[in-house]
Amino acid sequence: MEIKKSTKADLENQRSLYIEIGLVVTLALSLVAFEWTTKPRDNQELLGVQAVEADEEQAPITRQQMDQPPPPPPPQVIEVINIVEDDVEIDEVDFETMEADDQTEFDFTPVFSDNMEEEAAEEEVFFIVEDMPSFQGGGSEKFREWILENMQYPSIASENGISGRVFVQFAVNSKGEVTDVVVVRGVDPALDKEAVRVVKSSPKWEPGKQRGRPVKVQFTFPIVFVLQ
Repeated sequence: MEIKKSTKADLENQRSLYIEIGLVVTLALSLVAFEWTTKPRDNQELLGVQAVEADEEQAPITRQQMDQPPPPPPPQVIEVINIVEDDVEIDEVDFETMEADDQTEFDFTPVFSDNMEEEAAEEEVFFIVEDMPSFQGGGSEKFREWILENMQYPSIASENGISGRVFVQFAVNSKGEVTDVVVVRGVDPALDKEAVRVVKSSPKWEPGKQRGRPVKVQFTFPIVFVLQ
């Protein structure tokens, strides 16, 4: 028996129509998707919100107010009034007789002497100069020999077996005199005292010169105390 199929129930007849409808719908959805835009949020609103949040998060800065002490009271000025009796005689000065004439002599003697001016003016101290100070025609070795000849070993240090090296600082001024004698590193009070004494008793040196001018030169000299 032959099977008959109704033409209305045959879907193949409308297949092309459905395909065209599907293509149209797909194309329309694609166009709508490309044309679709979203409105961006306002940047100013975002900034405003962030600013508000930042302001809310910041803690208020408080400063502790310290009580300032009251200002000290002004010093009291005590006025001392010396009451002079009426019967005190006051020598009157005749200013007319004090006027100068052609025969008036004036004394222009300086108030300060030359020695006082030299003492007031401090000498510049040098450590190395063109011509170093010399002692009795020699240098530091000659002065060391003189120290050994004139040094007296303290008896208390000798009895206690104390020896060592004392560093003495001194200066030879522009006149060749030994000044500013101090101990910069000592060993024992007795040895330090003897080192200062013997250096101060030094005879005059030949002063050092800088550019042909006598100047003050400073030394640091070791004095060795050795028990025999």
